[in-house]
Amino acid sequence: MSFGFLGIQMGFALQNANASRILQIFGADVHELSWFWLIAPLMGLIVQPIIGHYSDNTWTRFGRRKPFFLLGAVLASVGMIFIPQADFMIAILPALWVGAGMLMIMDASFNIAMEPFRALVADNLSDEQTTKGFSIQTALIGIGAVIGSWLPWVLTNWFGVAQTSPDGSVPANLLWSFVIGAGVLIGSILVTIFTTKEYSPEELQQFEDAKGHHKITADDGIVHKAKLSDIFEDFKKMPETMRQLSWVQFFSWFALFGMWVFAVPAIAQHIYGLPSTDSSSETYQEAGNWVGILFGVYNGISAIFAFLLPAIAKKFSRKKTHAYSLFIGGIGLLSIYFMPNEDWLILSMVFIGIAWASILAMPYAMLAGSITPKKMGVYMGIFNFFIVVPQIINGIIGGPLVKYAYNNEAIYALMVSGVSFIIAGILAFKINDKKDLTLKHD
Repeated sequence: MSFGFLGIQMGFALQNANASRILQIFGADVHELSWFWLIAPLMGLIVQPIIGHYSDNTWTRFGRRKPFFLLGAVLASVGMIFIPQADFMIAILPALWVGAGMLMIMDASFNIAMEPFRALVADNLSDEQTTKGFSIQTALIGIGAVIGSWLPWVLTNWFGVAQTSPDGSVPANLLWSFVIGAGVLIGSILVTIFTTKEYSPEELQQFEDAKGHHKITADDGIVHKAKLSDIFEDFKKMPETMRQLSWVQFFSWFALFGMWVFAVPAIAQHIYGLPSTDSSSETYQEAGNWVGILFGVYNGISAIFAFLLPAIAKKFSRKKTHAYSLFIGGIGLLSIYFMPNEDWLILSMVFIGIAWASILAMPYAMLAGSITPKKMGVYMGIFNFFIVVPQIINGIIGGPLVKYAYNNEAIYALMVSGVSFIIAGILAFKINDKKDLTLKHD
């Protein structure tokens, strides 16, 4: 059911580890990177609630969620193939702007594919199964992210694909990584489509009856009876648990955005000793490849830790599990400043991986238990507001802070991210998770 997330996250991993590097190759300065990365959260802010709304209210012979994540996969693959080759249109537009445009297509398409996947898991599982379901999804996300993060390094070191380009363009190992990632994305989505069933309106009604919720019928799925403007009404009526989770999500994703945008320049400068103006030397490319390895480490740890999350959450409660995981992630980010060389950064990534596993599973498990399946898609989309808004804020202020407050030393952006994780952990203790008691006595 979640296998398609392996391909989606492989694409995200390639983007997270390499988009900043590609944009710098095309001419972006380090303090401009967060502005280009604004594309990602803006696409999520616009796309996910709309896709969630229509996937809730669209019943076709091909399924309820499946048509949306198939469309998203196809479009995302187009963006993945062309973003590292954006300079082919240099006669029409600057390569930097073409690259940013492809980044926009990728992110919009990832969001089209991702939100219905979240809702599909919640649709198909009972309240008692959601923690396990989202943990398995997290494990597949981690596996896909490891493959995507490590692929450029593997192509260079195992297969001899060049990691530099004589003319200063995007090197071949990145070009082939994105092409391979596009193929895996399509293939993994097709696995889910051909092997997973979706419940009909009548079957969902049986679940609703068991919970005593409002009656849902096939007529509820007719698009003209469910107006797009209903999203704003749903936003005002969001459950208490969702409101409490929103603040935890805000500081968690503010931290993640800072790490993804500035990890390559921060580590290249702070660990490898390169100047902020260097974005094309052999050493810089080595630093970029090593960041890909590090990102693979934290995603790999998250895949392993995800299998432990259900047992830990059952023993200690979901909100405490999430809070302590965020504390550990904050320590991991802060430790980067003190590491003596690049090898020690693996330890930092182990800590970050624990937080990442919890971020991908615990909030969604707590959320799914607090909302009706009739609104699962739209609320999963609205929940994305609290992921993208902090990224937009960080994107707006992050670049100027690096330039004017941090004197172009990107390492301090990672330190702020570490503090943000810790704040999120403190706020997690305030969540009213109604299912914790049930989990403890299963």
